[in-house]
Amino acid sequence: MSKIGPMSGFPEFLPADRIVEQHFLDVIRETFELHGFASIETRAVEPVERLSNQGEDADKEIYGVRRLAAGADDEGPGIGLHFDLTVPFARYVLEHAGKLSFPFRRYQIQKVWRGERPQEGRYREFTQADIDVVDSGTLPNHYEVELPLVIADALRKLPVPEFVIKVNNRKIPEGFYRGLGLDDVATVLRIVDKIDKIGPEKVVERLIESGATDKQAKLAVQLADISSTDTSFVEKVRALGVEHETLDEGLEQLSEVMAAAEEHAPGLLMADLRIARGLDYYTGAVYEIYLVGQESFGSVGGGGRYDALASDGKTTYPGVGISIGISRLVHRLVSQGLLKSTRSTPTAVLVALNNEAERSDALRTAAALRARGIPVEVAPAAAKFGKQIKFADRRGIPFVWFTTENGPEVKDIRSGEQVPADPATWSPPAHDVRPSIETPQENS
Repeated sequence: MSKIGPMSGFPEFLPADRIVEQHFLDVIRETFELHGFASIETRAVEPVERLSNQGEDADKEIYGVRRLAAGADDEGPGIGLHFDLTVPFARYVLEHAGKLSFPFRRYQIQKVWRGERPQEGRYREFTQADIDVVDSGTLPNHYEVELPLVIADALRKLPVPEFVIKVNNRKIPEGFYRGLGLDDVATVLRIVDKIDKIGPEKVVERLIESGATDKQAKLAVQLADISSTDTSFVEKVRALGVEHETLDEGLEQLSEVMAAAEEHAPGLLMADLRIARGLDYYTGAVYEIYLVGQESFGSVGGGGRYDALASDGKTTYPGVGISIGISRLVHRLVSQGLLKSTRSTPTAVLVALNNEAERSDALRTAAALRARGIPVEVAPAAAKFGKQIKFADRRGIPFVWFTTENGPEVKDIRSGEQVPADPATWSPPAHDVRPSIETPQENS
């Protein structure tokens, strides 16, 4: 038998940390539903041809799926695990368009898989939470403002550090590069997208290697260096002296997004013209979510507008979406000790046993408490009360229920207070019913 050990890139939480993750998932789901997004779940696999050719080295990262018993003449996997939730969602829209009402607002919280080199915050299997709005034919630009507002609403309900949503419009770099005479826009975008990883000098070198002149490369890097929290980015771009109609469209559209965001959520969005997103299907606004002061960790979410990803040849279904990288965000906060659960189990009350003959009565007590929404478990075996209290303490269970000569009593094992209790009426304090999430500041 092979030795049991962790698999790199496939994280697993212990129960206490899973409670933190579950809290995030619950809050995000409830927030998305408050904003009118309907839940869907798509299959884990898609045809490889649909998953491939999406940029960001997607072809290299796709996990192919095939039967172990496949014959030697099998040409290889025709299906692969999805690497994001947008590509399968586009297929879902095409397949079910006749049964959907447009504009269609959906949220999706699922696992995705990427065959990349694991490192801090980057996994081969992880959970994403996506929201998208898709329409038939055309999609109004106001959704490009609404979606980051929804994401901000969800994150602000969670115990996360300060964050910022950086936004760009893919038409700005595309028009700028074409105005410079660089027509291989996809290649330039992918190189410039690595500016945070390799630095501006290396980006200039790689652009020159790809065919750009020194002047073209340096101007492309200068564009990526522009940012603002208002619409002043337009003047900074104009000052570089490049003109193109696609650039004009992008500047106008991003200005509308920034102006609307400034009205509804001042300070939430930052126009950052180095944001590109590596996936090729984005055509308009693109977003990246960063924790303030931890930008070197990379984004904890992102997305953008896609106008041609879902099309059946007759009708096109443009959309815009943003995702939160749940695994990436929660692992970061938990591993840094910024968040923890108050206990490792949902159980609020342990019903103790004097002897096994009492188990039937204990089960009835537990049922009565559960009927009123109190998480309860019965002791696994009869033992001395001290041993049962230690069992509860190890798991963080705050209350132990005893049967005494004077009737049932419940003990708060943290304070030592023990009082008579009736299973039909007794309840723990509201904050003890379910485990909660703590931050270091709350304990100091």
